[in-house]
Amino acid sequence: MRILFDCRYTRFERHDGVSRFTAGLVTALAKQHPVTMLISDERQLALLPDLPWVMGPDPAALTEPFAARYVNRFRPDVVYTPMQTMGPWGRRFGLVTTVHDLIYYSNRTPPREFPWWVRLAWRIYHLSWAPQRGLLKRSDAHATVSRTTRSLMEQHRLTTHPITVVSNAVDAVGEPRAAAGGRDLLYMGSFMPYKNVELLARAMHQLPGYTLHLLSRASDDARTRLTALAPAGSLVFHGGVTDAEYESLLARSMALVSASLNEGFGLPLVEAMATGTPVVVSDIDIFREIGGDAAVLFDPHSAESFAEAVHRLDDPEEWRRRSRLSVERAADFSWDRSAAALLDVLREVHLGRGGSPD
Repeated sequence: MRILFDCRYTRFERHDGVSRFTAGLVTALAKQHPVTMLISDERQLALLPDLPWVMGPDPAALTEPFAARYVNRFRPDVVYTPMQTMGPWGRRFGLVTTVHDLIYYSNRTPPREFPWWVRLAWRIYHLSWAPQRGLLKRSDAHATVSRTTRSLMEQHRLTTHPITVVSNAVDAVGEPRAAAGGRDLLYMGSFMPYKNVELLARAMHQLPGYTLHLLSRASDDARTRLTALAPAGSLVFHGGVTDAEYESLLARSMALVSASLNEGFGLPLVEAMATGTPVVVSDIDIFREIGGDAAVLFDPHSAESFAEAVHRLDDPEEWRRRSRLSVERAADFSWDRSAAALLDVLREVHLGRGGSPD
């Protein structure tokens, strides 16, 4: 079985969510079966494992609806892509696509890094379920990163094909921490409306002595808006951090926090829990799934509820208990386990198309 893994969404210098998912999953999959990577720029190789690769078209190009015709030349038996947008027309291979979330049906603002015409198409695409259904219909099977998203896909009848959970993960899980070490709260994520960061800023009035560290790059407008909502000196804008800086901040923070109203997975939760750092997060389906008993949950519409949740960790014994539970929970998210689930799907698709077993 010749597997071609679509790595064209890998970034050049630092991973984003899909890029990190791609690198972690292809690395683990290659331990279990030979894999060839499909890239669109050689700079992507710096963030990918040392594996055979071929060059493909830019996934943001106007030719993407016809990408399968280009990919045919590599004669794969089955292709896995970490997105759902690879054009399937004319394909001569099995295709497994990925739906990470359905956020943009209720929050239609597209990622800013895309060209204007992609952002326009993005908005039009998410005006109804029909384009998604039509695209998914042309694949053979689908992966998604959580049971929550799978349930939503089934609820909206997006596909009749099998949907397998292939979750995000972390590279390593550490040990429980002995103590919080301070009153630093970390937020890792964007500042889009559904992230609900404004609630965190407002809640700082009820958390004197605490500091909220906002790790991602924020626009000037976001900085001004959030600063006006919070007490003076309670917010620290980092403007982006390296992986090493992120790990260092997690190792000495009290908790990672999120008031998000909608997520497809919530990778920062697993990243924090893997270091033994508790998470204080919205009481929404996906965070209950990912955080389990380790997460401290709160009402994302109430600043008071968030402050009360943080104060639960003031008790050193409760903080240590949550740290221990966090490490145990993070251990459930393994790239090897996710790769094994994906490999099973790829084999089923290959056999379903008349291929022979490995």
